[in-house]
Amino acid sequence: MIAKLQYQLKSQKVIVISSFILLGLFMITLFAPWLAPNDPIAVNLAHKLQQPSWDYPLGTDHLGRCTFSRILYGARISLGFAMLIFISALSIGLIIGIIAGYKGGWVDQLLMRFGDGLMAIPSLLLVIGFVGIWGAGLKQVILGLILVQWVYYARVIRGMVLSLKEQNYITAAKISGSSTWTIMKKHIIPNVIPSLAVMGTLEMGWAIMNLSSMSFLGLGVQPPTPEWGAMILEGKSYIRTNPALMLYPGLMIMIVVVTFNLLGEALAERYGVKSR
Repeated sequence: MIAKLQYQLKSQKVIVISSFILLGLFMITLFAPWLAPNDPIAVNLAHKLQQPSWDYPLGTDHLGRCTFSRILYGARISLGFAMLIFISALSIGLIIGIIAGYKGGWVDQLLMRFGDGLMAIPSLLLVIGFVGIWGAGLKQVILGLILVQWVYYARVIRGMVLSLKEQNYITAAKISGSSTWTIMKKHIIPNVIPSLAVMGTLEMGWAIMNLSSMSFLGLGVQPPTPEWGAMILEGKSYIRTNPALMLYPGLMIMIVVVTFNLLGEALAERYGVKSR
């Protein structure tokens, strides 16, 4: 009993610390224009590859742009569009998962076999294929990641709905004459919310990693827009002479992804949800 209580307190501590870190990061995205000391895309070759100073807290890149300012503005791209990918994919997956799980039959088979076809191909390869068809760019990458990720949410939600609809209270609601929408709203959706919270925190890390990976490959965010993956790509030519150009955005990606994963695991333990 004592060990269980200690574990719960530890999990609660992880949730609080991770939440504060993520709140701080999201505040940075909102106030980046006021926190950044310089224009993130202003080129000044006279100040290229400078060491950290009062004017440039993290130094400058190969074009004389302020690295610190680019890190701050890069958070807006990485976190903001990762959130967009997650919300969009989750919305699609929630609708399709509930329909497939609740209706069953040929509707379930059709939707899930289509999803199985998408999941049979590695996600990054599938996104690269989409980008190859539509062309490189942030919009194309976001759309590709959404089309890939909704399948996972749909399958997880479908499994939960299949389990929930066999419960006695669902049967009682059907007998009492409750409509399908009423059953969804009052009995099914509220019971999947804890799992959605866990999926959200874990998959935000996935979205940031993949968005940065596509930018690092030159298929996502295009110069001069600041984004962490694109900054690593720009800095790789100076890995021996000025490794900080890759180190700073790489550290930011690591911190954000690890924080989201720790929060997701802690939430999974607290609510008894199995994480992927």
